[in-house]
Amino acid sequence: MQKEVISGLLLPFLGTSLGSACVFFMKHDLRRNVQRALTGFAAGVMTAASIWSLIIPAMDMSENLGKLAFLPAVIGFWCGVLFLLLLDSLIPHLHMNSENAEGLPSKLARTTMMVLAVTLHNIPEGMAVGIVYAGFMTGSAEMTAGGALALALGIAIQNFPEGAIISMPLHAEGKSKGKAFADGVLSGAVEPAGALLTILFASRLLPVMPYLLSFAAGAMIYVVVEELIPEMSEGEHSNIGVILFSVGFTLMMILDVALG
Repeated sequence: MQKEVISGLLLPFLGTSLGSACVFFMKHDLRRNVQRALTGFAAGVMTAASIWSLIIPAMDMSENLGKLAFLPAVIGFWCGVLFLLLLDSLIPHLHMNSENAEGLPSKLARTTMMVLAVTLHNIPEGMAVGIVYAGFMTGSAEMTAGGALALALGIAIQNFPEGAIISMPLHAEGKSKGKAFADGVLSGAVEPAGALLTILFASRLLPVMPYLLSFAAGAMIYVVVEELIPEMSEGEHSNIGVILFSVGFTLMMILDVALG
């Protein structure tokens, strides 16, 4: 079981690292439509994962509450949204194709704030993987090895384009390929770190597992609505972001049902 869990925790980080390595093989920055497509795909995966891998299991675990089985999911979801809203308001960061930084005023370099934006985005993904594996390790009937692997694999797949989206613009901003790659990898390191921290407290988390699952879902949906959907839709009209959103959503849904 330990090897299975470690592999699952490292999968999303591997996806980010491989995507960041694209900076060594691609000569030019990503075209705008490619960025839209990749961002839409990531948004679709995260939305489907929030529903099938997090919110639905949270409600299933609360069946003993009868008609109030939705309550832990609602409370946890809103806590996740408010938590990301707080981080979004405090951490200086700069979104892709944006000139104005968000968060507290800072003199950090533009490239540093771009990395922080992706790191902020990765926090709920790491939490989600850690919470699902924590549920599996503590013997929760709603959490299977296949379901946990489906979530980790889905996030790893959408992390691949995210790694490219961060490393290649950093190189275009003037960083060397090596430093751009390192920053891309670093932005994904928060995922296994957060997941491992969750695993360490697994035995204490079981009573509040429905709240934690929906907390991670709320945090991920916040990222999708606040960051990814605007980025896939900005500029000249294009349907590519919506189409790839649907592809990502469908893929994650298939993975969860087939492996779960």
